[in-house]
Amino acid sequence: MKLSIVIPCFNEKETIDAILERVLAAPLSLEKEMVIVDDGSTDGTRERLAEWERRKPGLIRVIYRDHNEGKGAALRTGFKAAAGEVILIQDSDLEYDPGDYLRLLKPILDGKADVVYGSRFVGGEAHRVLYFWHYVINKYLTLLCNMVTNLDLTDIEVGYKVFRREVLQKVHLKENRFGFEPEVTIKMSRLKCRVYEVGISYSGRTYQEGKKIGWRDGVRALFVILKYGFFRL
Repeated sequence: MKLSIVIPCFNEKETIDAILERVLAAPLSLEKEMVIVDDGSTDGTRERLAEWERRKPGLIRVIYRDHNEGKGAALRTGFKAAAGEVILIQDSDLEYDPGDYLRLLKPILDGKADVVYGSRFVGGEAHRVLYFWHYVINKYLTLLCNMVTNLDLTDIEVGYKVFRREVLQKVHLKENRFGFEPEVTIKMSRLKCRVYEVGISYSGRTYQEGKKIGWRDGVRALFVILKYGFFRL
């Protein structure tokens, strides 16, 4: 079985080397590939990625998009290029630890799950304490998403999501930015696939450290839940 690690990336020059080193060091027995989608970076990230691609041919593949459109658009590009039977999303900052891969993959490798979500709110793993209102908004969005999907997830906005390839291919995704998170959750739920959730560690960063998601993305996520969930458009 082959694992495709899809990494959307935008202006992450300060973190890209460290996260790729951590992904390469992750304790996995599976064959793996890294599909990195640079979403129009302008800060020197593209040059760093080109160097990594030269150093790890066949293992690291970089797709360069001309314009920044957002995480959802970058992920769609990465999903199309991925060759693995299992696809894992890895953010390009340092908030999520590739040391959690075995925990995330186990339900799929055991034949129990089609989709696995990480969760920053279950289990005993360490997480950095940061923004209260981010927590409240995430909980509210998760509640609304659970209402329309009849799932009992605790963290729909989590960056770590893992899919069996054949399940992901059945979903037609449209959202360009962080609306991807509720959209994929709602559309996956309609496939009646087996969804698992596992606790992960989390080292969130501040806006001064480069965090990109903002209040507008929360408003968009609410709209996405209404659009695809309540009105089923």
